Amino acid sequence: VPATRVELTVSCRQLLDRDTFSKSDPVCVLYTQRPGSHQWREFGRTEVIDNSLNPDFLHKFVLDYCFEERQNLRFDLYDVDSKSPDLSKHDFLGQAFCTLGEIVGSAGSRLEKPLIGVPGKKCGTIILLAEELGNCRDVATLQFSANKLDKKDFFGKSDPFMVFYRSNEDGTFTICHKTEVVRNTLNPVWAAFAIPVRALCNGDHDRAIKVEVYDWDRDGSHDFIGEFTTSYRELARGQSHFNVYEVVNPRKKMKKKKYLNSGTVTLLSFAVEAEHTFLDYIRGGTQLNFTVAIDFTASNGNPSQPTSLHYLSPFQLNAYSLALRAVGDIIQDYDSDKMFPALGFGAKVPPDGHVSHEFPLNGDASNPACCGIAGVLEAYQCSLRRVQLYGPTNFAPVVNHVARSAATVLDGSQYFVLLIITDGVISDMAQTKEAIVNAAKLPMSIIIVGVGQAEFDAMVELDGDDIRISSRGKVAERDIVQFVPFRDYMSGGPGAGLSMAGLAREVLAEIPDQLLSYMKARGIKPSPILPMSPETP
Repeated sequence: VPATRVELTVSCRQLLDRDTFSKSDPVCVLYTQRPGSHQWREFGRTEVIDNSLNPDFLHKFVLDYCFEERQNLRFDLYDVDSKSPDLSKHDFLGQAFCTLGEIVGSAGSRLEKPLIGVPGKKCGTIILLAEELGNCRDVATLQFSANKLDKKDFFGKSDPFMVFYRSNEDGTFTICHKTEVVRNTLNPVWAAFAIPVRALCNGDHDRAIKVEVYDWDRDGSHDFIGEFTTSYRELARGQSHFNVYEVVNPRKKMKKKKYLNSGTVTLLSFAVEAEHTFLDYIRGGTQLNFTVAIDFTASNGNPSQPTSLHYLSPFQLNAYSLALRAVGDIIQDYDSDKMFPALGFGAKVPPDGHVSHEFPLNGDASNPACCGIAGVLEAYQCSLRRVQLYGPTNFAPVVNHVARSAATVLDGSQYFVLLIITDGVISDMAQTKEAIVNAAKLPMSIIIVGVGQAEFDAMVELDGDDIRISSRGKVAERDIVQFVPFRDYMSGGPGAGLSMAGLAREVLAEIPDQLLSYMKARGIKPSPILPMSPETP
């Protein structure tokens, strides 16, 4: 059962001012803890708001809310001084600790807490607002223009932008979108933007939407031009005389009898479509094809020695077998034929002892598929007795092997997942990067599980979470690699108790979004779910 999802909006008031000549430029970083672990992991960051001690952050954190778990949260605030993602390079402004249940359980699901952590200083307060997300999956695309806005700049015209707010149950407003700034014009045409319908109105089509129009100023003191209100139901009528709004500045209206408005805003276009989920594609019949590639290089150690990563003990599974089982047991539910191609790389293979980087574990080059995860494990153990561990460690051949299959089915009916289990010492980094950049155009994802105690720097680079991977100046069009070090999940290690279920969760976490990114980029919609009729064979 998917958990209830909760969206957190973060605001702060009276933050510390760390900048000499201007105000702080705050960012908020959210940390969460895994169940049973005391280690804080970064969950995400808001955008940076320039020159503000009272920021209302636009970026929301969407969390799964589990009533039965204590979900600890930590919010750290920093004053950003450079482009560096490294938080130690920025000034710390304070932090707050709470649980998700604490926010949800507060009156109006709104929790206000003092920020702490800078000795001898008042750090201001943080305001956390939780709203349960309706399961509305529609995304609206809107475009606006404005006419004859008030001129606010002494030299030149205004630099207008708009800010959208949805109203909450208690009559307060929450920011949900900011347009870009159009420079030096009183008649701007803003770019079309897509926004989830629930972000505009949380599923209530008659809920007020307030829009404020500002003139942008470099120092952050944007001038208010005026505002208007509408609702999702009104906007959904599309371009018509109903969707031309007078922009009114209430203070001017009070002062001047003859005041009409500060310009008008017109809705140029409106469209809405459903955002598809991973499960929509799975329900519509998309199959996941799972291929395994195992590292048979000499750096793993002699398989007959207990110190080897490939040691076959009669009493327990080795790291390769454990990783294979943990991931395979989950992924096999999405693969209807349960036949898994299994390859090895980096060994000398019989009969002539040549080095191969894509040999079938079952010994059948024309059909390397094994029956079920049990079949893969059996073929792996037989291979260990048959081949001689050697080198070098080349990943590109197995990546290209799966890419060749993926390139034959681009219609979204199949999606390929390659699991590479390795001790992490890679010899063909340039070729592997090129293979991954090419594979990013195809319906495939790559999971790398690193076993053993090596430094996995090269694997982290392939993962591309921080810096998208590139080869010969070409950047991968999607992030398709997920790397996980197995040792974090070995019982008795730092993550004791998380074990194999944790490994599988971490490894498979990115697959749904990677599949969606492929489908979206190719404009592939999920097939409608076929009603099961009694005649269907």
